[in-house]
Amino acid sequence: MKETVAIIGGGGRESALVHAYAKSPHVNKIIAIPGNDFMQQTTDKIVQTFPTISTTDIPSIMQICDENHAGLVDIAQDAAVEAGVSNVLQRKGISVIGPTKQAGQLEWDKAWSRNFMQNNAISHPSFQICQTPKQGYEYLAQQPEQGWVIKANGLAEGKGVIITENSAQALRAIEEMKRFGKAGEQFLIEQLLVGEEFSTYAISDGNSWKLIGSAQDHKRVNNFDIGLNTGGMGCSTPPLILTPELIKQVQTQIIAKTFEGMQKIGRPYTGILYLGGMVIHQQTTDQPFVIEFNARWGDPEAQIIVPSLINDFFELGLAVAKGELHTIKLSTDQKSRVVVAGTSRGYPEDYSQVRGKEIFGLKEAQQMEGVTVYGAGVKRSEDRYYADGGRLFYIVGEGITVIEAREKAYEAMSLISIEGNNLHYRTDIGWRDVERLRHK
Repeated sequence: MKETVAIIGGGGRESALVHAYAKSPHVNKIIAIPGNDFMQQTTDKIVQTFPTISTTDIPSIMQICDENHAGLVDIAQDAAVEAGVSNVLQRKGISVIGPTKQAGQLEWDKAWSRNFMQNNAISHPSFQICQTPKQGYEYLAQQPEQGWVIKANGLAEGKGVIITENSAQALRAIEEMKRFGKAGEQFLIEQLLVGEEFSTYAISDGNSWKLIGSAQDHKRVNNFDIGLNTGGMGCSTPPLILTPELIKQVQTQIIAKTFEGMQKIGRPYTGILYLGGMVIHQQTTDQPFVIEFNARWGDPEAQIIVPSLINDFFELGLAVAKGELHTIKLSTDQKSRVVVAGTSRGYPEDYSQVRGKEIFGLKEAQQMEGVTVYGAGVKRSEDRYYADGGRLFYIVGEGITVIEAREKAYEAMSLISIEGNNLHYRTDIGWRDVERLRHK
């Protein structure tokens, strides 16, 4: 029997999931809530989107899943996790991949998450939880002059983190928390760690878990990590900073402790766990620290890690939903991949002037060998595509090394433009590992 899969979310991450599920012979239709207009371009199977439905509109999601007889629902978006979509679907007997609201608190409540790490001896930066700006000011006044990270406690679309170099900047960043609304009413002041970032992904069915892969994200808007934090301008895999010894440490000292800790407090974790980490050099050794957890795939990391999995994605998702992950042997294709985000000029601030401008070259880029194009903020009218957001699309290049993968991604990106010269993207994605390979 052919199945329908529902994916909750609408960006590049969800586009990668559509592509992966569509490869399964068990799947004949995919519904994406809300989805985007470019999802259909990666498969001949039916992809139905619901652009007017929010990822937190539980009654509408339930109705759509019921009417389409969804055999599996993949919750890929953070607000849907916080809203408890998984809880409701599970109570209705629907197979779900995605944590409950309670387990997802690892992401949507940063103060709770830091306390969890502290209680389970998981390496993390020192932190202070603040309920008011005044508490933040008083705390900083008692601390030595150094760099700080100011974080909105709630979900802020990946943009609620402000990195500062000194206390004066930190004080201004506390004021900035107001622009995140409810998410910034409570905030954290954290020690600024100096090291190299990475992200690692594990999948769990609540009892057993498996490591999937790792990547290195590039979050700042401009080359060489300059400018505002965007949540992701591109990334590469595998990250060469993660040696076999460090991967072992990540598994035993962070991932295993996290899943075991969640079991102990009665919140078994089901779905994808994202570890946003940093490698810190301490005297003669390197140690991984947790910067943050996400309770779902990262974006744009999913666009390069999901395609690396050889497994039938429907079979994998069903095994997670049914608590049978131990029956699956994960396999990857061992390729290097680089993804570059194409954004509207002005992103992540004011890009309103770009909305409605035509995007050229997406189809031509998609026809290149070793290249995949995933949509996000793209609108389709007849056979033409228009900008409808900040992060618009993602170009994925694959190869034997990061150098080859990056060349393909940027060759494809060179075919694309936005009316009025309104396309922005970083030209240095993967630069750290390219430098490592060139200086071997």
